Amino acid sequence: MSSITWTPGALASESRSLGGRGWRIVEAQHRISTLKLTDTLEEQALLEAVLEHTKPPMPSECAGLDYLLAAPFRYGAEYPKGSRFRRAGHTPGVFYCSQTSETAIAETAFHRLLFYAESPSIAPPHQAAEFTAFAAQLATESAIDLARPPFDSDAAKWMSPDEYSACQELADIARQANIDVVAYRSVRDSQHRHNLAVLHCRVFAKPAPVARQTWHLAIGTDRLRAICEMPSMRLEFPIEAFAGDPRLAPLLGI
Repeated sequence: MSSITWTPGALASESRSLGGRGWRIVEAQHRISTLKLTDTLEEQALLEAVLEHTKPPMPSECAGLDYLLAAPFRYGAEYPKGSRFRRAGHTPGVFYCSQTSETAIAETAFHRLLFYAESPSIAPPHQAAEFTAFAAQLATESAIDLARPPFDSDAAKWMSPDEYSACQELADIARQANIDVVAYRSVRDSQHRHNLAVLHCRVFAKPAPVARQTWHLAIGTDRLRAICEMPSMRLEFPIEAFAGDPRLAPLLGI
């Protein structure tokens, strides 16, 4: 895919304000993994403190943030694979989130399928998995939106299902231009609602999540079903809807 032509100065001139909530999904296991290994709350707190001490250092700008917000910005460990706006290796972190929890669940559904497509020896579970959706409050005066002009003319680059080089190059330039957030249309959400790539901790207007939801996600033979009780939501994702990504070919039999 051809290289992009944006310069830091030109990119900065297209920046705008952005606020609101960004939704992110984590496995519910994050709340109880250490609880199962300890007998008292005091022991759990001690174990959590020990584990925190062994983790890579946190950038100073993330000090005071809840770990759910700060975790993607730990730089010490090597990022194993590149993602849409982050290169593999020892690279700056990106907090990926979505403007709606439904879009975040669509992204999670895809990545669950991708995990099993890349792990053929592991069968998808029969029971539903529990996830926590949490919302971060965001505010910045320096964001770009790839769904708006002039960026939308390169939509094919930004929305490739598996080729991320153009997005990674843009993220590098965005950091040089002091851009805080890159907004872009979700490839996995059938309505293509917005995702957000948060490049800096300073974007968080609150130090901890401001809302949470509990979701259950089940993988069936031809679709994924997601259920949230409060507020009541039911979503379905036909597996064929993700067929545009060649990495899912083993699951789709193509």
